[in-house]
Amino acid sequence: ITWPVTRLSVCLPVCPQNKEKVRLKEREKEAREREARYSNGHLFTSLTVSSTTLCSSCNRSITAKEALSCPACNVTIHNRCRDSLASCAKMKQRVRTVLLPLITCLSERPSSAIYPSDSLRQSLLGSRRVRSGLSLAKSVSTNNIAGMSEDSVGLRRILSQSTESLNFRSRTLSLESLTDDGEWWWSPLLEELQEEGSCVQADSWSLVVEPNFLQTLHKDLIKKQDVIYELIQTEFHHVRTLRIMEGVYRRGMLEEVMMEAAVVHTIFPCLDPLLEWHSNFLSELLNRRREGLVEGSANNFTVRSIGDLLLRQFSGQCADDMKKLYSEFCSRHPKAVKLYKEVLTRDRKLQPFIRRACRGPLLRRHGVQECILLVTQRITKYPVIIQRILDNTKGSEEEAQALRQALLLLKELISSVDQEVLELDRTRRLQEIQARLDPRAQADVRGGGVFRGGELLRRRLLYEGALLWKVQGSRMKDVQVLLMSDILVFLQEKDQKFTFASLDKSPVVSLNNLIVRDIANQERGMYLISASTPPEMYELHASSKDGRRTWMSRIQQTALSCPSRDEFPLIETEDKALLRRLKADIQQKDREVLELLQERVTLFSDLVEATGGGGGDEEGGVELTSSSSSSSCRNLFRADTPHAPQAEPLLTSSITEGESSSSSSSS
Repeated sequence: ITWPVTRLSVCLPVCPQNKEKVRLKEREKEAREREARYSNGHLFTSLTVSSTTLCSSCNRSITAKEALSCPACNVTIHNRCRDSLASCAKMKQRVRTVLLPLITCLSERPSSAIYPSDSLRQSLLGSRRVRSGLSLAKSVSTNNIAGMSEDSVGLRRILSQSTESLNFRSRTLSLESLTDDGEWWWSPLLEELQEEGSCVQADSWSLVVEPNFLQTLHKDLIKKQDVIYELIQTEFHHVRTLRIMEGVYRRGMLEEVMMEAAVVHTIFPCLDPLLEWHSNFLSELLNRRREGLVEGSANNFTVRSIGDLLLRQFSGQCADDMKKLYSEFCSRHPKAVKLYKEVLTRDRKLQPFIRRACRGPLLRRHGVQECILLVTQRITKYPVIIQRILDNTKGSEEEAQALRQALLLLKELISSVDQEVLELDRTRRLQEIQARLDPRAQADVRGGGVFRGGELLRRRLLYEGALLWKVQGSRMKDVQVLLMSDILVFLQEKDQKFTFASLDKSPVVSLNNLIVRDIANQERGMYLISASTPPEMYELHASSKDGRRTWMSRIQQTALSCPSRDEFPLIETEDKALLRRLKADIQQKDREVLELLQERVTLFSDLVEATGGGGGDEEGGVELTSSSSSSSCRNLFRADTPHAPQAEPLLTSSITEGESSSSSSSS
C-alpha cells in the first residue's frame, strides 16, 4: 500500500527536540509578558478609572484607556509615566525579605551537596566548566538521557539538583539587579536638580496658582503670566541641561574615563561661561517671581514687569558676552559632535560610562549629542517667547516699549551670531576644498603668472555651487564654482580630488570690471565677460532659473565691493606668501595658547574655591575681577615679586581711565 506523502508526514512521531523548542518559546513569551507588566519593582495591571483620577507621577487627569495600577503600593499612573515613577518600596522590601535568607543559605551550601565527589564533578562537567549555569540548564536535559541502567538513577538526581541550583542562582541575580537603586556619584546632582525644579513642574502658570486667585485676574494678564512662566520654566530646563553637561558628562570624562582635557574642551566648548550667563539670568527671573508673590501665599504670584530685565539682559556687556559664547559654541557644534562619535567608537572606558549615565529617565533624554543640540537651539527660542509676552501686554506703554526694544536687540544679536557662524563654516569649507586640491594643481592666468592652491586661503569664500560650463563644440562640462572675495574659480573633481578646470579658458576669473548678462531665450544661461585684454566671455548654465538669478545677483554684488589690484594683487610674491603663512601660524598658536590659558585659569579658580578662596587679600597676590562676573568665579593670578602689590591699583586706575576716555569719545 502506497501512502500519500502528506499522510506519512502526519504519522511521523514528534521529535523531543521540537517539543523542547516549543516549551522554550512559550517560556520566553511568558517572561516578556511579565517584564512588560514589571517596571521599577511595580506589578502594573490595567485599570478603568474616572476622569477625575490624578496620575501619581505627573498629577494630571487620567483617561480610562491608559491607566495602570500597582496593587503593592496603590499608585495609579499614565502608561507613559511608568519609567519616571520611583521604585516600588513595598515590592522591594518584600523581595529582599524573601531572597536574603535564601541567598545566605545558598552561599553557605557546600559544593558537595551538588556534586558528591570531585571525580564525578569532573566527569560530568569536563570542558564545559566555564559555561554559565543558564546555558548548562538549557543544554542538559535529564529526560533525553537514554539507555541508563539502575545505577544511573543517582546520576539523574545529581544532574537535576545541579541544574535547579544554577537556575536559582541566575534568578536570584536578576532579582537583585531589579532591586538595585542605581546610586552613582552623579545622583546627588540629579536629586538637587529635581528639588530645584519643583517650582516649575506644572505645565502652566494657571495650574500653579489657586483657582480663587485666578478668577480675580483679567484674561490678558493670565495669558501674559502663562508666557512668563514658560520663559522661567524653559530657562530652568536649559540651565539643567548645562549642569548635566558640566556635572555628569564632562566630570565623568575627565575623572572616570581619564580623557585628555583638550579633547573634553573640544566636545564642550565654553561650557563654564555659558552656565554662568544663564544661571545669572535664571536667578534674575526667579527674583522677579519672588517679588510678585502675594503676601501670605507661596504659590500665588504675578510678574507685572519684565521688559526692563530683558532689555538689560540682551544689551550692553551681557549681549556681547552672549554673542561671543554662542558664536563659538555653535560654530564648533559639528566638530564637537563628530569628535564625540569618534571617541565613543574607540574608547572602551567611555562606552560603559555613557551606558550607565543614560539609564535614568532624565539622562536618557539628555545624552551628550542631545545636550549639545539643545544648547545651540536655545538662543532661537527667546524671540518667540518675548513676542508672545508683548502680544499679551496691555495697558502699559512703557513695558511694551521695553519689550519691543529687547526683541529688536535680540534679533540683531541672533543675526550677528548667524553671520559669524556662517563665516566660520565658510572658512572651514574652504580649508576642506584646499585640502582636497591636488598639490600639483596650478592654473595660468591672463597677464602672466601661475595660480596655485595656496592662493585660495588668502581669500574669503562667499558662495559655492555646481554649474555647467559651455566650451567649444557646444559641449557642457560640470564644474564646481567658487565665488571668492575678488575672483571666480572653476574646479573639476576627479577621484575625490579637486583640480583646476583645464578647458579652453583660464579657470580663474577676476571680478574687477566683470560684466554679467543673461542669455536671451535661455532661462538658465548667463554670460560672464571679463575686462582682460582681449576680453573673454564665459557661458555658464545653472540647474534652474532661480539658480541663475542667485548666481548673477551674488556675482554682481561681490564685483561692486571687489578690491583693486593695487590693494590686493591677484598673485602674491613668494616673500609676501611666506610672511602671510608665518602670520597665520602665529595666529593659530595664539589661539591654542589662549585656550590653554583659559583651561588653566578655570582649574586655578577651582583650586582656589576648593582650598577656601580668598587668595586675593594675601601679600603678593593680584586679583582681577569683572563687573559682569560673580564673586565666586574670580580669576586669581599669583606673583612673588616685590612689585606685585602695586599691580592691582595700577590696573584698576588704567581700566577706569580707559572707560572714561571711551565714554567721552563716544559722547
